[in-house]
Amino acid sequence: MKYLDDSRDIKFNLFEWLDLDAVLGSKAYPDVDRDQLDMVLDEALKVSRGSVAACNEAGDRIGARFDGGRVTLPEGFAEAYRDLAEGGWISPTVSPEFGGMGLPESVGTGISEYILGANTALGLQVLLSRGAAHLIESFGTDDLKATYCERMLSGEWTGTMCLTEAGAGSDLGEIKTRAERQPDGSYLITGEKIFITSGDHDLTPNIIHAVLARVPGAPTGPKGLSLFVVPKVRVNPDGSLGEANDVACAGIEHKLGIHGSPTCSIVFGANGGSRGFLLGEEGQGLNLMFQMMNAARYEVGVQGLGIASAAHKAALAYARERLQGKLFSEKAGAPAPIVQHPDVRRSLLTQAAYVQAMRAIVSFTGWCMDMAHAAEGEAGMRHQGFVEVLTPVCKAWCSDWGFRVTEWALQTLGGYGYTMDYPAEQYLRDSKIASIYEGTNGIQALDLVGRKFRMQDGRPLKQLLAMAGETAQSLAADPVLGGSARQLGAATKVLAEALTEIPARENGVLLTVLNAVPILDMLGHVLGGAFLLQQARTAEARLADLLKARNVDPEDAAARRATLEASPDAAFYHNKIQAAVLFAHRGLPQVAAQVVALKAGEVAAMEAVL
Repeated sequence: MKYLDDSRDIKFNLFEWLDLDAVLGSKAYPDVDRDQLDMVLDEALKVSRGSVAACNEAGDRIGARFDGGRVTLPEGFAEAYRDLAEGGWISPTVSPEFGGMGLPESVGTGISEYILGANTALGLQVLLSRGAAHLIESFGTDDLKATYCERMLSGEWTGTMCLTEAGAGSDLGEIKTRAERQPDGSYLITGEKIFITSGDHDLTPNIIHAVLARVPGAPTGPKGLSLFVVPKVRVNPDGSLGEANDVACAGIEHKLGIHGSPTCSIVFGANGGSRGFLLGEEGQGLNLMFQMMNAARYEVGVQGLGIASAAHKAALAYARERLQGKLFSEKAGAPAPIVQHPDVRRSLLTQAAYVQAMRAIVSFTGWCMDMAHAAEGEAGMRHQGFVEVLTPVCKAWCSDWGFRVTEWALQTLGGYGYTMDYPAEQYLRDSKIASIYEGTNGIQALDLVGRKFRMQDGRPLKQLLAMAGETAQSLAADPVLGGSARQLGAATKVLAEALTEIPARENGVLLTVLNAVPILDMLGHVLGGAFLLQQARTAEARLADLLKARNVDPEDAAARRATLEASPDAAFYHNKIQAAVLFAHRGLPQVAAQVVALKAGEVAAMEAVL
């Protein structure tokens, strides 16, 4: 299946909007420059368009199969994973110590978008293997690091995270899987995990599981959990594979989407022989696992973005070719491409605006990760605070609105969108899971209002809202963006007021928890609107320079339009401005509407008899 990317906007975010020089000029990335990063993105796009995208349809139509205790993936998956491994795309942001490229996270964001947009099912394997290896790198002994990290990051082996159990679900404190210490320092693991992404497959000869379990005598609840490395196949001292480690797949789920990604039930120690190795110390398991969980939540936001972008591009391509009806301004004539009809244009630009807002949020978050790594002292702490607040926003806002974009994209195709002749319906099905796994979006919202808003005495949230307000103020007099800036200013003000007023009420805790999801949505809209207007300001300047270089009078509408039609760069910058304007006038007013409900103190859901 052909993958239609948005590489131009990915590169705009990285090279024209974000302060990339502040990252590349630091001691953390001394050997990386812009030209290298540009080439890296091009190569990542090449493999994504190639073997990765080529097996996406087979992944959906054939899917993972479970037979005789073995999971097999469709033809093309092994080749595509090999291509990703050989190109270094499993570990582009990982330290070179274990075979990674050592690239900034802000570049990794673009690489992940390509892979997840081209083939979400395969992309999930990449992000989980990287995350599990990073856990071992961060908290494992030297022996564990030497045994597992490079082999996982090179693609020789893969990795998973094993949290969920049938009786626990999202309440990890109820986990029952047991881990009993052995005389040699290892642990025997016994229990069953469900909903394990890529828990078993035939891509690699070994799968390394990161497993939460409870040692004898550990306290109940989350504080009693420990974290273990449990390989599917035991590893000999010389690094070769030994005997099976009593880790078995009991079955796979039959799902709405991501059919090429096996969602497994994994049984550890059915015969008493599943050996695991402790990461960190006993009782630290959940705290350590949060490193992988938070990274995965961020990447699930990228997943929501990647699928939405691919769906939008597919809808745009269809609309340019599909002939249907006369133009609204003409009573006669030949059928016109539907891209010329006002309602279709509104939908397509709305899709583009939300995709660009998602990309801006995840790109800015990736840049903040880089700055937290590169900067020192107060600056590093400030950017890390931004990452903490933005992670649940990336995950929830991008997956919620990413799904809606796929719905709008499918609608663009009309009846054809509902058929399997076009990729629209697969994009919609594949995208829905992003709001559910890695902590449902309701959990993300509760984390945001219950924990992240309070971090560093609330400074990161206040600084992010202040940045949005400053953006609005700086553009208030702009002849093109002034009206949009006023919409941003109004939305930022009412949200900031509500976040101060509501918690102070007598039932403030209830109102905050009851409205956690709308609060996250409002913050996502405000930040997305602010980032789009910052980008529009850059696009205005770039477009003005381009027109000047071509001796085009900006006031000459005909000459300006001719330039937009002849120059892809001019059209790109012009459309960036239009997307920001549309988002400001159609997206940001939702904030004021939701604040009305919030301030009203309505608690009908709690009063209802359900």
